[in-house]
Amino acid sequence: MIPCNPVTVDEKYRRLLEIIAARGAVAVAFSGGVDSSFLCHAAAAALGEKALAVTIVSPMLPKSELDWAAKVAARVGIEHILLEEGEIDEEVAANPRERCYYCKRIEFSRIIAAAEERGIRTVLDGSNLDDLGDFRPGLKALEELRILSPLRLAEMTKADVRVLSRRFNLPTWDKPAFACLASRIPYGERINREKLARVEKAEDSLRCWGFRQFRVRSHGDIARIEVAPEERRLFFDEHTLDSISRSLKSLGFLYVSFELEGYSLGSMNRVVPVEHAVAGGKP
Repeated sequence: MIPCNPVTVDEKYRRLLEIIAARGAVAVAFSGGVDSSFLCHAAAAALGEKALAVTIVSPMLPKSELDWAAKVAARVGIEHILLEEGEIDEEVAANPRERCYYCKRIEFSRIIAAAEERGIRTVLDGSNLDDLGDFRPGLKALEELRILSPLRLAEMTKADVRVLSRRFNLPTWDKPAFACLASRIPYGERINREKLARVEKAEDSLRCWGFRQFRVRSHGDIARIEVAPEERRLFFDEHTLDSISRSLKSLGFLYVSFELEGYSLGSMNRVVPVEHAVAGGKP
């Protein structure tokens, strides 16, 4: 039997450019993260001025991510527009397990409308092949709205995206994984601006202490800190522990706890039944 030759990252990239170029003009849903930043680069490379980056400015997106988006757009040379989102929609604020589905439906509908005003009929999102392995109800919303996911179509993984991002000198190539601030609040606990702002400030505090991969999960009056397993050792200093505890308590948390196993992707989804996660997170 002749062994099957694996597709190289260069072949995947060529395929990605072909997929994007075939659309004629595109709008990229742009959060400033690793995947959407790379997708903006690819869209600009494939279509030049016919590529547009669109960022939804909402309470879910911290200022640090908005700064990343502006930095990457300038580096790539893609037109970048911001869509202000005021109130948190009730279906999202209620924070059901399918929250991401409702949020994606709302936000991508706005991006579609903004794109159509500019004569653009195709909206792209940056989900990659690895995203199919987690509980992601938002993917169903993308399917319903006919959003194109070219990284998945080109069979690109997160590792592929990072390799190519480094090659093209994108500042996000080694940027830690990030998810919207709503993911810090347990399903069923209502989301509001105050809770999101408190989490944002708490995570800014950890960033100032030099941590790279982290989350501050908000459980009512309890802040549960997760940091990358290899960064846990940085916590084992009395001054650091006391200072971080005082910093988070000054934001209104009564108790500050530490996840002993460290950060893990999608840890809030442990409450989701296995059959839902395996089914791709469809509501």
